[in-house]
Amino acid sequence: MNEFSKIGIALAVILVSVILHELMHGVVAYLLGDTTAKDEGRLSLNPFRHIDPVISILVPLAMVVMGGPVFGGAKPVPVDSRRLKGGPWGMALVAIAGPLTNFLLALIAFMIGHFTGGLYDHGVIGLIFTQCVYVNLGFFVFNILPLPPLDGSRVLYALAPDGARMVMEQMERTFGVWIIFFLIFVAGSAFSTLMAGATTGILRFFFMLVGA
Repeated sequence: MNEFSKIGIALAVILVSVILHELMHGVVAYLLGDTTAKDEGRLSLNPFRHIDPVISILVPLAMVVMGGPVFGGAKPVPVDSRRLKGGPWGMALVAIAGPLTNFLLALIAFMIGHFTGGLYDHGVIGLIFTQCVYVNLGFFVFNILPLPPLDGSRVLYALAPDGARMVMEQMERTFGVWIIFFLIFVAGSAFSTLMAGATTGILRFFFMLVGA
């Protein structure tokens, strides 16, 4: 299999994973009473409504090519927290829905691939299953980090007192994007080690579940 085929498979998996991640943010927000995502057309499987050229495609593809842990995201789904049931905890549920979707996709791909043998195939089928597992685990681990503006930070927002939450929100507005750039370009080596370790730990858990 040539490199272009490998990149094509990786790109397809990345796009599907990102779309479902963002879609579930919007679905949970809608179920909790906020129709903003629906009103702005984000409850859609159309990739152009969700993808960001850099963080959705270039960054994860670069990690695939370099053989590092895959991570990335998409354009944030618009959510009006004032309309959500549950206040900060409603927002936390909306945020966590995305990475949990990636975790479930990875687990489902692993289970199907393991019990059908597809995960251990040395051709196209094996690569598809492998990418489904690794890409989605990478998205899960990356987005669950408790750092603004990543999804995991919303749990901290829910736990924090009002004063601390205001400070965190100001920090996110001011430094949010730069935090991501710092992780990728400045602390890249240490961050990749953290990502790889977390992904390996989850994979061991998956193998434990199937008794392997």
